[in-house]
Amino acid sequence: MLRILDVRTGEPVAAAPARRGLTRVEAHAPGLDPTALRVLLTADLLVRALELGGTPVWTILTAPREQPELCTAATRLAIRPFEDGRDLASGLGEAQVIHVTGPHTATVRAEGPVAAVAPVTWTGPEPPLPALLADPAALRLALLCVPRRETARLDATALDRAAGQLAHWRRAVAGWARRPSRPVPEEIRTRLRAAWDDDLDLPRSLAVLRDVEHAPDLPDGARFETYAHADRLLALDLLRDLGNPA
Repeated sequence: MLRILDVRTGEPVAAAPARRGLTRVEAHAPGLDPTALRVLLTADLLVRALELGGTPVWTILTAPREQPELCTAATRLAIRPFEDGRDLASGLGEAQVIHVTGPHTATVRAEGPVAAVAPVTWTGPEPPLPALLADPAALRLALLCVPRRETARLDATALDRAAGQLAHWRRAVAGWARRPSRPVPEEIRTRLRAAWDDDLDLPRSLAVLRDVEHAPDLPDGARFETYAHADRLLALDLLRDLGNPA
């Protein structure tokens, strides 16, 4: 069961307390900046993890300014669309409401647990946001590498490193896809799910993928299926190079 840390109480809570009950995930972003994008990314990951567990989710964005620009940038980061929080009426009888916000959690006055996201800072000259989104998949991976309650300190080197890792994994996945398919080993599936369920521990999920890549006795077909399975949550387009010449 997915559990998240509620910063209001300091205690972990079940993200979906009612089995198969509708959960509303509401992202709170004050405006268009890298920290706001991290808030939306975290909400997106929460939605994907809940849906993989069979929980229906209703997603809402509350943003007092620059909402169209924020939504456009989020789409580039493979973040699925949100409904406009300004159109929110009485709700749909959801069993749980989870709020995802940045460091200023006091702005959330509604009931329900709050998952907080630490800020994103840039080392060096401040880049315009379009430049930061020049390789959105690399930015997504760079953010996933940092625990969400820790400040994500990004620079050009971090983005280049993430882009290199993505290119390497995509080539590897394309190569493994040429081998006979094998199921995801249950032990690996369990490790991935345990990481997701532990307050969305994405760095731990990425560590599992690195272990899978280098496991000496694992068939390549099982490596491929593991990466394809994990990418349902990560949304890094790891299968992009399938069918390309080696």
